Amino acid sequence: MAGNNPTHDDSANRAVPFAQANAATRVMLIASGKGGVGKSSVTTNLAVALAARGRDVAVIDADVWGFSIPRMLGVDQPPTVIDDMLIPPEAHGVRCISMGFFADEDQPVIWRGPMLHKALEQFLTDVAWNEPDYLLVDLPPGTGDVAISLAGFLPTAEMYVVTTPQPVAQTVAQRAAFMADKVNLKVHGVIENMSWFTGDDGTRYELFGSGGGGELAERIGAPLIGSVPLVPALREGGDTGRPVAVDAESEAGAVFAEMARVVDVDLRPTTRRHRELRIL
Repeated sequence: MAGNNPTHDDSANRAVPFAQANAATRVMLIASGKGGVGKSSVTTNLAVALAARGRDVAVIDADVWGFSIPRMLGVDQPPTVIDDMLIPPEAHGVRCISMGFFADEDQPVIWRGPMLHKALEQFLTDVAWNEPDYLLVDLPPGTGDVAISLAGFLPTAEMYVVTTPQPVAQTVAQRAAFMADKVNLKVHGVIENMSWFTGDDGTRYELFGSGGGGELAERIGAPLIGSVPLVPALREGGDTGRPVAVDAESEAGAVFAEMARVVDVDLRPTTRRHRELRIL
Protein backbone atom coordinates (compact mmCIF):
# COMPACT_ATOMS: atom_id res chain seq x y z
CA MET A 1 0.00 0.00 0.00
CA ALA A 2 1.49 3.32 -0.98
CA GLY A 3 0.28 6.89 -0.92
CA ASN A 4 -3.46 7.06 -1.53
CA ASN A 5 -3.62 3.83 -3.52
CA PRO A 6 -4.77 1.00 -1.23
CA THR A 7 -4.44 -1.55 -4.01
CA HIS A 8 -0.73 -0.98 -4.67
CA ASP A 9 0.81 -4.45 -4.38
CA ASP A 10 3.50 -4.07 -1.72
CA SER A 11 2.03 -6.99 0.25
CA ALA A 12 2.77 -9.72 -2.30
CA ASN A 13 5.56 -11.28 -0.25
CA ARG A 14 4.23 -10.53 3.24
CA ALA A 15 2.42 -13.12 5.32
CA VAL A 16 -0.59 -12.15 7.41
CA PRO A 17 1.00 -11.84 10.88
CA PHE A 18 -2.19 -12.64 12.79
CA ALA A 19 -2.53 -16.00 11.02
CA GLN A 20 0.88 -17.30 12.09
CA ALA A 21 1.07 -20.24 14.48
CA ASN A 22 2.84 -18.19 17.15
CA ALA A 23 0.61 -15.10 16.92
CA ALA A 24 -0.50 -13.84 20.33
CA THR A 25 -3.14 -11.33 19.13
CA ARG A 26 -6.79 -12.16 19.72
CA VAL A 27 -8.68 -11.27 16.54
CA MET A 28 -12.36 -10.37 16.96
CA LEU A 29 -14.60 -10.14 13.91
CA ILE A 30 -17.62 -7.95 14.73
CA ALA A 31 -20.49 -8.97 12.45
CA SER A 32 -24.17 -8.30 11.89
CA GLY A 33 -26.77 -9.81 9.62
CA LYS A 34 -28.11 -6.40 8.60
CA GLY A 35 -27.19 -2.74 8.70
CA GLY A 36 -28.56 -0.25 11.19
CA VAL A 37 -27.96 -2.26 14.35
CA GLY A 38 -25.00 -0.17 15.55
CA LYS A 39 -22.24 -2.66 14.75
CA SER A 40 -19.58 0.01 14.12
CA SER A 41 -20.54 1.86 17.28
CA VAL A 42 -20.22 -1.38 19.26
CA THR A 43 -16.83 -2.09 17.65
CA THR A 44 -15.53 1.39 18.47
CA ASN A 45 -16.68 1.43 22.07
CA LEU A 46 -15.63 -2.14 22.84
CA ALA A 47 -12.16 -1.33 21.47
CA VAL A 48 -11.94 1.78 23.66
CA ALA A 49 -13.12 -0.19 26.70
CA LEU A 50 -10.49 -2.87 26.12
CA ALA A 51 -7.82 -0.18 25.79
CA ALA A 52 -9.02 1.31 29.09
CA ARG A 53 -8.15 -2.04 30.70
CA GLY A 54 -4.54 -1.45 29.64
CA ARG A 55 -4.67 -3.63 26.55
CA ASP A 56 -2.95 -2.81 23.27
CA VAL A 57 -5.87 -2.53 20.82
CA ALA A 58 -6.18 -2.04 17.07
CA VAL A 59 -9.18 -1.84 14.73
CA ILE A 60 -9.54 -2.59 11.04
CA ASP A 61 -12.52 -0.88 9.46
CA ALA A 62 -13.38 -3.61 6.95
CA ASP A 63 -16.76 -2.06 6.13
CA VAL A 64 -15.24 -0.71 2.93
CA TRP A 65 -18.52 0.73 1.64
CA GLY A 66 -19.76 2.24 4.89
CA PHE A 67 -16.50 3.14 6.64
CA SER A 68 -17.04 5.10 9.84
CA ILE A 69 -14.47 4.01 12.43
CA PRO A 70 -12.09 7.01 12.04
CA ARG A 71 -14.94 9.49 12.66
CA MET A 72 -16.30 7.48 15.59
CA LEU A 73 -12.86 7.21 17.21
CA GLY A 74 -12.11 10.87 16.61
CA VAL A 75 -9.07 10.18 14.43
CA ASP A 76 -8.23 13.43 12.67
CA GLN A 77 -5.05 12.50 10.80
CA PRO A 78 -4.22 9.90 8.12
CA PRO A 79 -1.63 7.15 8.48
CA THR A 80 2.01 8.01 7.90
CA VAL A 81 4.35 5.94 5.76
CA ILE A 82 7.74 4.66 6.94
CA ASP A 83 9.75 2.19 4.84
CA ASP A 84 6.70 1.23 2.74
CA MET A 85 4.67 0.43 5.86
CA LEU A 86 1.69 2.41 7.11
CA ILE A 87 1.80 3.65 10.69
CA PRO A 88 -1.83 3.72 11.84
CA PRO A 89 -3.12 6.79 13.70
CA GLU A 90 -4.38 6.42 17.26
CA ALA A 91 -7.15 7.88 19.38
CA HIS A 92 -8.37 6.91 22.87
CA GLY A 93 -5.66 4.24 22.99
CA VAL A 94 -6.87 2.52 19.81
CA ARG A 95 -5.00 2.36 16.49
CA CYS A 96 -7.01 2.00 13.30
CA ILE A 97 -6.92 1.65 9.54
CA SER A 98 -9.87 2.31 7.24
CA MET A 99 -10.84 2.81 3.62
CA GLY A 100 -11.85 6.24 4.87
CA PHE A 101 -8.18 7.23 4.75
CA PHE A 102 -8.00 6.47 1.01
CA ALA A 103 -11.39 7.56 -0.31
CA ASP A 104 -13.36 10.79 -0.09
CA GLU A 105 -16.08 10.53 2.54
CA ASP A 106 -18.82 11.54 0.09
CA GLN A 107 -17.73 9.24 -2.75
CA PRO A 108 -18.86 5.61 -3.17
CA VAL A 109 -16.36 2.76 -3.21
CA ILE A 110 -17.41 0.72 -6.24
CA TRP A 111 -15.29 -2.41 -5.93
CA ARG A 112 -15.90 -6.09 -6.54
CA GLY A 113 -14.42 -9.25 -5.05
CA PRO A 114 -10.77 -9.28 -6.19
CA MET A 115 -10.11 -5.61 -5.35
CA LEU A 116 -11.79 -5.97 -1.97
CA HIS A 117 -9.76 -9.09 -1.24
CA LYS A 118 -6.49 -7.31 -2.07
CA ALA A 119 -7.34 -4.21 -0.04
CA LEU A 120 -8.18 -6.32 3.02
CA GLU A 121 -4.98 -8.30 2.63
CA GLN A 122 -3.01 -5.06 2.60
CA PHE A 123 -4.81 -3.77 5.70
CA LEU A 124 -3.42 -6.88 7.42
CA THR A 125 0.07 -6.95 5.91
CA ASP A 126 1.07 -3.40 4.94
CA VAL A 127 0.27 -1.77 8.28
CA ALA A 128 2.80 -1.73 11.12
CA TRP A 129 0.50 -3.24 13.74
CA ASN A 130 3.36 -4.73 15.76
CA GLU A 131 1.56 -7.23 18.00
CA PRO A 132 -1.57 -5.84 19.67
CA ASP A 133 -3.38 -7.79 22.36
CA TYR A 134 -6.61 -7.35 20.40
CA LEU A 135 -7.42 -6.69 16.76
CA LEU A 136 -11.10 -5.86 16.24
CA VAL A 137 -12.38 -6.04 12.67
CA ASP A 138 -15.57 -4.16 11.84
CA LEU A 139 -17.19 -6.26 9.10
CA PRO A 140 -19.74 -4.92 6.63
CA PRO A 141 -23.30 -6.12 7.23
CA GLY A 142 -24.30 -9.45 5.75
CA THR A 143 -22.35 -12.47 4.55
CA GLY A 144 -20.58 -11.32 1.39
CA ASP A 145 -17.08 -11.23 -0.07
CA VAL A 146 -15.41 -9.30 2.76
CA ALA A 147 -16.46 -11.72 5.48
CA ILE A 148 -15.44 -14.71 3.39
CA SER A 149 -12.03 -13.19 2.55
CA LEU A 150 -11.29 -12.35 6.17
CA ALA A 151 -12.25 -15.85 7.29
CA GLY A 152 -9.54 -17.10 4.95
CA PHE A 153 -6.96 -14.57 6.11
CA LEU A 154 -7.75 -15.02 9.82
CA PRO A 155 -8.70 -18.67 10.41
CA THR A 156 -8.38 -18.47 14.21
CA ALA A 157 -10.50 -15.32 14.61
CA GLU A 158 -13.35 -15.11 17.10
CA MET A 159 -16.67 -13.87 15.73
CA TYR A 160 -19.11 -11.70 17.71
CA VAL A 161 -22.59 -11.00 16.34
CA VAL A 162 -24.40 -7.71 16.99
CA THR A 163 -28.20 -7.64 16.95
CA THR A 164 -31.08 -5.56 18.30
CA PRO A 165 -33.87 -7.00 20.45
CA GLN A 166 -36.68 -7.36 17.92
CA PRO A 167 -37.29 -10.83 16.40
CA VAL A 168 -36.73 -9.74 12.79
CA ALA A 169 -33.24 -8.42 13.63
CA GLN A 170 -32.12 -11.49 15.53
CA THR A 171 -33.45 -13.76 12.77
CA VAL A 172 -31.29 -11.91 10.22
CA ALA A 173 -28.32 -11.84 12.62
CA GLN A 174 -28.55 -15.61 12.84
CA ARG A 175 -27.47 -15.78 9.20
CA ALA A 176 -24.14 -14.17 10.11
CA ALA A 177 -23.68 -16.87 12.75
CA PHE A 178 -24.46 -19.60 10.24
CA MET A 179 -22.00 -18.04 7.81
CA ALA A 180 -19.30 -18.32 10.49
CA ASP A 181 -20.01 -22.02 10.78
CA LYS A 182 -19.72 -22.45 7.01
CA VAL A 183 -16.23 -20.90 6.98
CA ASN A 184 -15.07 -22.75 10.12
CA LEU A 185 -15.14 -19.80 12.49
CA LYS A 186 -16.65 -19.97 15.96
CA VAL A 187 -19.12 -17.41 17.26
CA HIS A 188 -17.82 -16.48 20.70
CA GLY A 189 -20.60 -14.12 21.75
CA VAL A 190 -23.68 -12.09 20.97
CA ILE A 191 -24.04 -8.37 21.72
CA GLU A 192 -27.51 -6.84 21.91
CA ASN A 193 -27.65 -3.14 21.02
CA MET A 194 -30.47 -0.61 21.54
CA SER A 195 -31.81 -2.78 24.35
CA TRP A 196 -33.69 -0.09 26.27
CA PHE A 197 -34.07 3.64 26.76
CA THR A 198 -34.09 5.12 30.25
CA GLY A 199 -36.47 8.06 30.65
CA ASP A 200 -35.95 11.07 32.88
CA ASP A 201 -38.10 9.35 35.49
CA GLY A 202 -35.75 6.35 35.58
CA THR A 203 -38.20 4.07 33.78
CA ARG A 204 -36.79 1.70 31.19
CA TYR A 205 -38.61 1.66 27.86
CA GLU A 206 -37.94 -1.32 25.58
CA LEU A 207 -38.51 0.52 22.32
CA PHE A 208 -37.46 -2.37 20.09
CA GLY A 209 -38.91 -5.21 22.13
CA SER A 210 -36.89 -7.45 24.39
CA GLY A 211 -35.12 -10.76 24.54
CA GLY A 212 -33.86 -11.00 20.96
CA GLY A 213 -30.20 -11.08 21.90
CA GLY A 214 -30.71 -13.77 24.53
CA GLU A 215 -32.79 -15.86 22.15
CA LEU A 216 -30.15 -15.60 19.43
CA ALA A 217 -27.38 -16.52 21.89
CA GLU A 218 -29.30 -19.58 23.04
CA ARG A 219 -30.09 -20.64 19.49
CA ILE A 220 -26.48 -20.53 18.28
CA GLY A 221 -24.92 -21.76 21.52
CA ALA A 222 -22.91 -18.63 22.36
CA PRO A 223 -23.06 -16.36 25.43
CA LEU A 224 -24.83 -13.00 25.47
CA ILE A 225 -21.92 -10.84 26.57
CA GLY A 226 -23.81 -7.57 26.98
CA SER A 227 -26.91 -5.48 26.31
CA VAL A 228 -26.26 -1.88 25.33
CA PRO A 229 -28.83 0.83 26.15
CA LEU A 230 -30.08 3.34 23.61
CA VAL A 231 -28.71 6.67 24.82
CA PRO A 232 -28.24 9.98 22.97
CA ALA A 233 -24.61 10.11 24.11
CA LEU A 234 -23.87 6.96 22.12
CA ARG A 235 -24.98 8.60 18.88
CA GLU A 236 -23.42 11.95 19.77
CA GLY A 237 -20.12 10.28 20.64
CA GLY A 238 -20.03 8.57 17.26
CA ASP A 239 -20.57 11.88 15.49
CA THR A 240 -18.07 13.87 17.52
CA GLY A 241 -15.34 11.27 18.01
CA ARG A 242 -15.78 10.87 21.75
CA PRO A 243 -16.97 7.29 22.35
CA VAL A 244 -19.19 6.76 25.40
CA ALA A 245 -16.78 4.07 26.63
CA VAL A 246 -14.36 6.87 27.52
CA ASP A 247 -16.64 7.52 30.52
CA ALA A 248 -16.89 4.15 32.24
CA GLU A 249 -19.23 5.63 34.86
CA SER A 250 -21.95 6.52 32.36
CA GLU A 251 -24.87 4.16 31.72
CA ALA A 252 -23.60 2.91 28.36
CA GLY A 253 -19.92 3.29 29.28
CA ALA A 254 -20.38 0.94 32.24
CA VAL A 255 -21.94 -1.66 29.94
CA PHE A 256 -18.99 -1.52 27.56
CA ALA A 257 -16.54 -1.70 30.47
CA GLU A 258 -18.25 -4.87 31.69
CA MET A 259 -18.31 -6.37 28.18
CA ALA A 260 -14.58 -5.68 27.88
CA ARG A 261 -14.05 -7.49 31.18
CA VAL A 262 -16.10 -10.47 29.98
CA VAL A 263 -14.08 -10.69 26.75
CA ASP A 264 -10.75 -10.13 28.48
CA VAL A 265 -11.31 -12.42 31.47
CA ASP A 266 -14.29 -14.73 31.16
CA LEU A 267 -13.79 -15.53 27.46
CA ARG A 268 -10.01 -15.62 27.59
CA PRO A 269 -8.73 -18.65 25.64
CA THR A 270 -7.92 -21.62 27.84
CA THR A 271 -5.14 -22.71 25.50
CA ARG A 272 -2.39 -20.54 24.11
CA ARG A 273 -0.39 -20.70 20.92
CA HIS A 274 3.21 -20.76 22.13
CA ARG A 275 6.10 -19.26 20.30
CA GLU A 276 8.61 -21.58 18.74
CA LEU A 277 11.72 -22.28 20.79
CA ARG A 278 14.70 -20.92 18.96
CA ILE A 279 18.27 -22.05 19.70
CA LEU A 280 20.75 -19.33 18.84
